[in-house]
Amino acid sequence: MTLLNYQRVCKEEEVLTDHLDQEDPEPPQIKEEEEELCTSLEGEQLVLKQETDTFMLTPTNEGNDQQLLSHNSPVAESQDQEGSKDVDPESTRNAETQPKKRHHKNTSHSDNVYNSPTTKSHCNTQTGEKSFKCDTCGKLFKNKSKLKIHQRHHTGEKPYFCETCGKSFRTSTGLLIHRRTHTGEKPYTCNTCGKKFTNNSALSKHTRTHTGEKPYTCNTCGKKISNKSDLNKHTRTHTGEKPYFCETCGKGFSTSACLLVHVRIHTGEKPYTCNTCGKKFSDKSDLSKHTRTHTGEKPHFCETCGKGFTTRTVLLVHMRIHTGEKPYSCETCGKDFRTSYESLVHMRIHTGEKPYTCDICGKKFSQRVHLVRHVIIHTHKKS
Repeated sequence: MTLLNYQRVCKEEEVLTDHLDQEDPEPPQIKEEEEELCTSLEGEQLVLKQETDTFMLTPTNEGNDQQLLSHNSPVAESQDQEGSKDVDPESTRNAETQPKKRHHKNTSHSDNVYNSPTTKSHCNTQTGEKSFKCDTCGKLFKNKSKLKIHQRHHTGEKPYFCETCGKSFRTSTGLLIHRRTHTGEKPYTCNTCGKKFTNNSALSKHTRTHTGEKPYTCNTCGKKISNKSDLNKHTRTHTGEKPYFCETCGKGFSTSACLLVHVRIHTGEKPYTCNTCGKKFSDKSDLSKHTRTHTGEKPHFCETCGKGFTTRTVLLVHMRIHTGEKPYSCETCGKDFRTSYESLVHMRIHTGEKPYTCDICGKKFSQRVHLVRHVIIHTHKKS
């Protein structure tokens, strides 16, 4: 194997390894398929050759003639799946023309190779050195191609477009994975349960649900998490960062999937329908919770008393009965409450707000339960 080929193999292995740790995006317990989509499109930042977006040029033995290799061909697909990357076109051309120098200067060839940008990048890979610096944020990278892709986060450049829906992407791999949402292709299969996925990163993340592996640790609280994208989301609970903003109302969100669900408030879109009663929902998690009202399923159990609950959130609130935890405090009088709703209702004592009105007599109430009791008075009078 020549030195250049060895360098390329090492680089491809490095990118494939790094790829599994890329960030992606998505919200706490929000739709599984949106979580997967977000991870695929935002988190999986495999680096591909720019040439492979439309075609690849493979030198043949026939002089300067070149063979066009379709992006959808098995070879190109294999390179995408194995974690090829956007190589700087200039350095790629230089690398391809290097062997020709052997016929002219055998003595200087080794000097040229070992001093080339490609070789320096390879050395950085071996030593872990990150010598390519982003002028905008100062972040360091091991090679120029990774720096170029990173810079698109600052510039907003998304040069790869989906021919079906027009959506744009920062990397050609992001586009490749997105296309599978149109074709329905899911080439990655879990060996344990048989579930299929559109990309290898999503499969790796899913596999940890079987193995229980949690290789990522929060530096703030020590919590262990199974994948990097969830670690990034969790970290925002400490920092309060909300980098995703609604263009309609300006509200910020910690994940792109949360933003996507929120936007449906403005659009009125409810793509999830209950097969039992036909009720529609804006996100899949709400549909799952609703479905349990029909099935009676209560998959979340209290370890202290054994009581079952339809959702994990309700279980967590219930657990506070045993622990005595009251995390919500009234800013006016300091009284503590187990739930945010209890705190909200209590605040109406101070504000005088009475949002519930009797349709019969117009009397107002601070709580809905008080209104319901009041309405019974009218129904009894009529009878």
